[in-house]
Order: sequence, then C-alpha cells, then structure tokens
Amino acid sequence: MPRYCFQLQVRPDRLEEYADRHRAVWPDMLEALHRTGWRNYSLFLREDGLLIGYVEADDLAAAQEAMAATEVNARWQAEMAPYFVDLEGAPDEGFVLLREVFHLADQLTTTRAESTAS
Repeated sequence: MPRYCFQLQVRPDRLEEYADRHRAVWPDMLEALHRTGWRNYSLFLREDGLLIGYVEADDLAAAQEAMAATEVNARWQAEMAPYFVDLEGAPDEGFVLLREVFHLADQLTTTRAESTAS
C-alpha cells in the first residue's frame, strides 16, 4: 500500500489546543476517514509547530476526494483551519507532500531478492 508523508505548520500559540482537539476526534470523523481509505494515519507535532502526517492509502487523491464529499469533513476542516500558518484552503488540501527517500522493508526485500538471484 502506498505511503504518504506531509507537513503543515501549526500556529505556535495554538499547539496545545490543537493537540487537545486530536485527543478526542469526533467519532463520525474517525469513521469517515476509515470508510474513505485513510489507513495507518498518524500526526506528529514538533514544539515549534511543525506538523508531520503519515498515512497509507491505495490512492491519496481518491481518499481526499471521498473525504471532501462528506459533511463531517467540511465541519472538521473549517474548525481546524484557524490552527495553521500560511494555509490556502482546507488543511487536508493544503499540506505539502514529502518525497520518501528510504523505507527499510523495501530495501530489505530488494537486497534479499538480489542475494537469492546471485
């Protein structure tokens, strides 16, 4: 399953409030994420507000589109938008995707396959 990593910047004066909101995400939001194909989804927040997200999805664009069609996502994104710096649009559409440059399991698989072939 494809892996995606993204970043956003949370306002430094709202870090704890942002973290608190994510300790109790609405059950209907959690279910919508699950139904629309967001898997193994995590958020990591640095003290300066750098937010790193990780998600697995068969197709991230399709998962985002499916979420955009839900009413709960519209409400959640509207409530989350004020927490971010330099954001155009909804947080789930304005994040910056990061390029994966290393994945242990992929390299182990490749190395082991090469060893077997030789």
